[in-house]
Amino acid sequence: MLNVVIFGAPGSGKGTQSELIIKEYGLDHISTGDVLRAEIKGQTELGRIADDYISKGQLVPDELIIDMLAKVLDSKKESKGVIFDGFPRTIPQAKALKKMLNERGTDVSVMLNLEVEEEELIQRLLKRGEISGRSDDNLETIKSRLDVYHNQTAPLKDYYVTEEKHTAIKGMGTIDEIFARVCEAINAIK
Repeated sequence: MLNVVIFGAPGSGKGTQSELIIKEYGLDHISTGDVLRAEIKGQTELGRIADDYISKGQLVPDELIIDMLAKVLDSKKESKGVIFDGFPRTIPQAKALKKMLNERGTDVSVMLNLEVEEEELIQRLLKRGEISGRSDDNLETIKSRLDVYHNQTAPLKDYYVTEEKHTAIKGMGTIDEIFARVCEAINAIK
């Protein structure tokens, strides 16, 4: 299985590149947000537990997220692989993901790190806010989200470097130029 973790700061192009990777390589898309919403809507046991945390304003525990992802992954046994979107975000989540995948005879194939300069990220997010009307794409919120990313999520890079799964992708340029770099990285590990 080709299992891709796509990584980068808000505005780095993860969503855009994920869509292109899915089309090019025939991968399934696993978004933790989508999985959570589906479990809650379906009122599954996991969904009810997650909803209880969310309704109290708490984060859903990593173990519960991993159980949901395992359930989704088990339903995709014939899959060529998956792209993980929005997960992992912390080193404990990365370790839990590795354990869950290893139990299924697979692992993360590559972590693609879309690297974009801070000023470009801010400009992209402000532009997205103008186009989409997303209320969280304003300068104050953007700077806060980037601080959270740098403080909490960026350490994942070192974890995947140690695991020899990290590949830096220059996230500047046109969508097609960036995608060409993504394909080069994926093709190198296939």
